[in-house]
Amino acid sequence: MPKHTLVVRVENTSGALTRIAGLFSRRGFNIDSLSVRPTDEPATSRMTIVVDVDERPLEQVIQQLDKLVNVISIRERSV
Repeated sequence: MPKHTLVVRVENTSGALTRIAGLFSRRGFNIDSLSVRPTDEPATSRMTIVVDVDERPLEQVIQQLDKLVNVISIRERSV
């Protein structure tokens, strides 16, 4: 499976990481790499997630991530 990198900007609140990781876990996807860092805005963080998944399931995950309350934006970055 190809590796994909997602950059997700989230509200910096308790449980945001758990909800996002849980979404991948429930679909049976293994997260290869995950990093979280603050942004210029104190109330938000940036998550960089690397995952091995085919294109179609990735699109579904992105749609589901976008529905999570704490998610502000999502973009796929070329590896």
